[in-house]
Parts: sequence; C-alpha cells; structure tokens
Amino acid sequence: MLCAKHGAQLMHGLIFRTLEAFISDAFSSDHWAKAVAQADLPVTSFEAMLQYDAGHFPKLLAGCADVLDRPETVILEDLGAYLITHQNHASVRRLMRFGGDTFSELLHSLGDLPDRTRLAVSGLDLPGILVREPIPQSFTIQCADNPMGFGHVMVGLLRAMADDYGTLALLEHRGLRDGTEIIEVQVVETAFADDRGFSLAAGHGAHHA
Repeated sequence: MLCAKHGAQLMHGLIFRTLEAFISDAFSSDHWAKAVAQADLPVTSFEAMLQYDAGHFPKLLAGCADVLDRPETVILEDLGAYLITHQNHASVRRLMRFGGDTFSELLHSLGDLPDRTRLAVSGLDLPGILVREPIPQSFTIQCADNPMGFGHVMVGLLRAMADDYGTLALLEHRGLRDGTEIIEVQVVETAFADDRGFSLAAGHGAHHA
C-alpha cells in the first residue's frame, strides 16, 4: 500500500518505493529521475524496508505532478489502480481479495485492512478506515488524512477492485470533513462483468486480466 501513518516524522520506505516503481513502470525511469531532481532530495532511490523523512513525500509527489503535468490527485488514484493491476504487486490484490467474496463484502471489510496490512508488512501502519452503508449498496468510507491523499489512493485501488470483481460501481472522493477524507461508493450492478476469480494459492491468485 502507498500511504501510512508515520511517527517521529518518519515514513515507511515501502511508500516511497511504491511511488518510484509506479512512475518508472507507467512512464519511465527518466521521469522518476526528473521528479526526484525537481524535489531536490538527498535520495534518488528508496529501499522498501527503511524509514525516510516524511517530508520527502509531498515534495516527491509535487515533483511527479510537475514532470508529468498531471494533478497530484490523479497520480495518487492511478497509483492505487496500479497496485491492483500490475503483476509485480499481485500480493496487494490477494490482500484485498481476502476481504470478501463480493465487492460489497470487501467494502465492509476495509476497517480491518490496517491490521491485515500490518501482519503482511511489519511497521506499515495504514490510516484508520471507517465504512458505513446508510442505504443498501451505497457506502461512505472515511479515511484518516494522515498523510494527505491516502483517500485518493483508495479510490483508485477500489475502482480496480470493482473491475476485478466484475462489479459496476461509481466512486467519488468528496474531499475533507473533520480531518478525514470522504469517499462515496455506489454499487450499481454486481454482475456487470466476469469476476476474475481468486484462489488462496499465490500462483492462481496473482493473475489479472
């Protein structure tokens, strides 16, 4: 996963490494190098299991936005989708698929995602997530805004997961409310397309269309 809470102004290296991989894979390593140069950081590449100054991340994101000429929010949403669809991150898809047999079940399970992620990656603490379903198939997701933008990553990730389940869903980031990012999800059709399937065996659960 991309974003996580950080203590003592440090952030898990996996966050930075994921952004680096996404920019390099989706665009090019030259784009990443230009973004790092734009951010004027002392580090040019990141190790997944180290800790880095949390202040580097907003600078890197701003550098990526400048180099790619894209809004930061779009980059974060595309990053969320990348985590599900790219073969190098099949473990993220499996982690999400453990949340339920349907997309709606997955949404209900999101509150447990920080604990599941912590078990998978030591030291990676996701912001708290609260899910409500005030009307059947209409969900409101609250994500703690620490760091800023985690909700946009979740939007991209959940859009990709809806496709993975074969579900037609409308997702919209509604901005900040009382320090939390608000995402609204409307499940329109649960059998819109074929479910891409899931197996507990890593070799079978890793495929994507």
